Amino acid sequence: MDSYDSYTSDAQVFASVFLILAATIVAFVVLLVVNYLLLAIPLSALFRKTGIEPWKAWVPLYSTFTWLRLGGQNGNWVWPSLVPYGGIVTSVPLYLGMHRTGRAFGKGPGFLVLGILLPWVWLFILGFGRDQYRPGLIAAAGLSAPLEGDGARAHLTLGAPPSWTTPAGPTEYTATRYPPPV
Repeated sequence: MDSYDSYTSDAQVFASVFLILAATIVAFVVLLVVNYLLLAIPLSALFRKTGIEPWKAWVPLYSTFTWLRLGGQNGNWVWPSLVPYGGIVTSVPLYLGMHRTGRAFGKGPGFLVLGILLPWVWLFILGFGRDQYRPGLIAAAGLSAPLEGDGARAHLTLGAPPSWTTPAGPTEYTATRYPPPV
């Protein structure tokens, strides 16, 4: 009996390392796809509720750009997320925007903590929940209006009622710093 027979060959070591590496890559890709779906599905529902085209939630950088603008933040804050650790810079205006968006749904500051810790749950609650989007609540709280969707300044054209008014009349938004159409 040869003592070399008890050791594994180089080919077996290579095959084992390759198998572990392939399994790690597959698991990483599956996690990326699951994370993408957990964000895109409820974000498209949230966009639909707020008057933004739902397809924008499925375009990777454009969805964050639009999400920032929905929260009243400059969409260009998405660009730092392209460099390593730049997502930390992007997250600060995103959290500020999440606070404003939560206000428009009648949620308090505690709801923002949920959004920071579990953004998928935050999005599912707002996107698929029964709460209505009322951008007038943002202005009533003294915060600036969203830059995209219902309640955005682009939607405030003279002679056209805002899209969030009801047949009975406008919501709280008429008492804000934006004058009603003449």
